[in-house]
Amino acid sequence: MKYFPVLRCLALITILGFFFLGEMAYGQSLQDIQNVKVDELSDAQVEQLIRRAEAAGMNERQLESMAREKGMPAVEISKLRQRIETLRSGGREEAGGYRGQRMPSQRNVEGLQYDQNIFDSLRKSDPYYDLSPKQKKIFGFTLFHNRELDFSPSLNLPTPQQYVLGAGDQLLVDVYGASQQSYDLTVNPEGRVFFPNVGPIDVGGSTVEVATNRIRNALRNIYSGLGGSNPNTFMQLRVGNIRTIQVTLAGELRRPGTYNLPSFSTAFNALYSAGGPNENGTFRNIQLYRDNQLVSEIDVYDFLVKGNQANNIVLRDNDVIIVGPVKTRVELEGPVRRAGLFEIKGNESLEDLLEFSGGFQSQAFKNMITVRRATAKEMKVENVYAEQFPDFPIQDGDVFRIGEILSRYENRVQVSGAVFRPGQFALNPGMMLSDLVKKAEGLRGDAFTGRATLYRTKENLTMEILSVDISGILDGSAEDIPLRREDILNIPSIYDIKEEYYVQISGEVNRTGVYQFGENMTVGDLILKSKGFKESATSSSIEIIRRVKGELTGKIAEVLNVNVNSNLEISEEDKAITLQPFDHVFVRKSPGFQREKIIKVEGEVFYPGEYALEKNNERISDVLRRAGGINQFAYPKGATLIRRTEFYDTPEEEVLKLRNLESLLQNLDRDTIVENAESEEQLLFRLKKRVELLQYERRKSEEENSEQRSFAEDRYSFLEGTDTSSVMDIAFREKELIGIDLERIISEPGSKYDLILEEGDVLSIPKELQTVRMRGEVLYPTTARYDEFRGFRNYISRAGGFTEEARRGRAYVIYANGDVKRTNRLLFFKFYPHIEPGAEIVVPRKKPRIPLPPQALIGMASSLVTLFILVDRFIGD
Repeated sequence: MKYFPVLRCLALITILGFFFLGEMAYGQSLQDIQNVKVDELSDAQVEQLIRRAEAAGMNERQLESMAREKGMPAVEISKLRQRIETLRSGGREEAGGYRGQRMPSQRNVEGLQYDQNIFDSLRKSDPYYDLSPKQKKIFGFTLFHNRELDFSPSLNLPTPQQYVLGAGDQLLVDVYGASQQSYDLTVNPEGRVFFPNVGPIDVGGSTVEVATNRIRNALRNIYSGLGGSNPNTFMQLRVGNIRTIQVTLAGELRRPGTYNLPSFSTAFNALYSAGGPNENGTFRNIQLYRDNQLVSEIDVYDFLVKGNQANNIVLRDNDVIIVGPVKTRVELEGPVRRAGLFEIKGNESLEDLLEFSGGFQSQAFKNMITVRRATAKEMKVENVYAEQFPDFPIQDGDVFRIGEILSRYENRVQVSGAVFRPGQFALNPGMMLSDLVKKAEGLRGDAFTGRATLYRTKENLTMEILSVDISGILDGSAEDIPLRREDILNIPSIYDIKEEYYVQISGEVNRTGVYQFGENMTVGDLILKSKGFKESATSSSIEIIRRVKGELTGKIAEVLNVNVNSNLEISEEDKAITLQPFDHVFVRKSPGFQREKIIKVEGEVFYPGEYALEKNNERISDVLRRAGGINQFAYPKGATLIRRTEFYDTPEEEVLKLRNLESLLQNLDRDTIVENAESEEQLLFRLKKRVELLQYERRKSEEENSEQRSFAEDRYSFLEGTDTSSVMDIAFREKELIGIDLERIISEPGSKYDLILEEGDVLSIPKELQTVRMRGEVLYPTTARYDEFRGFRNYISRAGGFTEEARRGRAYVIYANGDVKRTNRLLFFKFYPHIEPGAEIVVPRKKPRIPLPPQALIGMASSLVTLFILVDRFIGD
């Protein structure tokens, strides 16, 4: 029991470790925002914080308020705001002309800066993602939340003559003509501008037109040519930077308050700044008060439906906008252009509501609308018919539901199958089945006239199938059938009710495959269709494999042997046997046909180059004799035979033919002066067609054989935990070296050492070799001069010796002729291979030792602790 406290401590440490990892995985969240150090956050973490706020439905002000309530220092809040603005700086410019930096040539708003939404750079694809589903349904609500539309006044228009000047406006006065002078003046809080040598002039509260006349009259005192009947001096008044005005918005708004706006602003600008009416605010009766008097009533629907902004007047300083509560709001559902919640005035009808919604969609049922409304004690449903739309009284809370037309056809019949024009047709009174066939422009030639099918829908919506003698109805021998709504006539094709006929050819033809069957088709016709015989084909041994039916004796197929004229001329024997559907024709290769097989001799012989094998059992000594034998510089011990493996991509017969034809095609080209002869042009035409055909066959063959390597790779999939890449490289080598003893081959021709050659073999005879290579786990891999008195260990010493990872007992030598010998061991003694010129010493690496993972160490430690406890208890007992 004395180990129990230790185990408790270990368990407690483990639990605390998991808790610590859980806290690290949780990361920065909105719940512990008061602990956030903004300077320690990366840009990605700041963006993640903003996304979490968006997911919680908070905007920038709400995020700052929550951080302040959680106890986040004001300095950190300011840093967070700056970081978010920095991330946003690479975003798009705002649509309004007075947002962002002022261009030197643009009119500006004195003392006014607009804040961008800090979520703009991270907003989602839905521009109204911060609105609730109900808010999105209110008609007109999204108008004041569209980031592409803020009703910003254009500050670069010519100065309106009816613009009322006020304190803060910049006046630019230009005097030109006989006198030249420019004045840059600002209206002071008393509404005056001060002209040098003239004095103050009252312009506050005056329009630009009135102020222009007043200033012109005042400047006549110093510019005599400014007035009179024949003036020679002129004056122009322009408004530069405009002032800001204060507008108060109250009532049912998302952000009521007092706002500083450009003096060009209208009521819509102010409503946009305040976020527009809230869910309870009216869009139809927004009141604008000026000097305690109602000067305008704004109906947002006039703008949304008709584009009318007559009441959207320019604001003035200290204007007040009041948004009252909505009085009558109804909901419209169903297939209309714009479903949602709509505000209705007292004199408006259901027709006005449909106009607000954009009207019916094409699938809407327009004759009746269902309305759900509340009474004094319960709900009730009423049906409103089309003739009642202009007069039906609308109440607050009504829900109008528009149904859809029935998903059925009142007069449809259909025809499909072997007719010239299948499809849907209108059912006329008294229409018969023959009339439907005439409307489909009659039967095709492949129509099966023995039986057609008429699918009929009964009154209880079940299916009835009627068999129709279509041939008899059309020729009048059978009674015609009257059609009903939703009848479907199907006339099958003769090819729909039988298997598709074809024939197949394989073997020594230029284009094997499956071909269309035709009546009276002969073997010669099929061979002609397959582009004729190959050179290797025999025309005297052709087999036709024919299917058998009703055979109970175990016979699988019928075999027919035929002879075809090699020139494919029509003969009586060819006419005697016609092909039947599904016949398979095999054209055999001629027994005496052989294609040349090429080998190569390179190195120190008198006549190196390519040689064609003369017979199937030709040996190395035979070809060496044809090459003139080895010369005086040859090193016979280093001779090697390079042979293709099963993974060598041997060119098929079709590929070789393609290469030959492509070479012939290139060699037919002449220069630009001399044109090809007519025979050469015809040959070019034939070659191009034949090359295209062979290229197609080659691509098809490559697709069929692409699985060969993948199948072989599966054979090595069991080599887990080994260096499979090296194993695969060795396994899939396309060529390999075969060690030969050329000296004995020359001295004992025809012996077991004298190998029979195969196509693609390369006999390589090097010059006398004088070096030895050291590779693998040696300190300095190098190549050393061969010395017959030096042994294996001496050459290892010349490479710096073994490395610590060297597997000395597995070292081996690769000789120049491709033979390999390994190090042998007897008790404690190692016997290394002897060294010859051109040899290569390879020292492999030891297998890496895999250390035990921490989990295994912990498991072993736990097992030991348990064992100690059991031993302790056993001893104590």
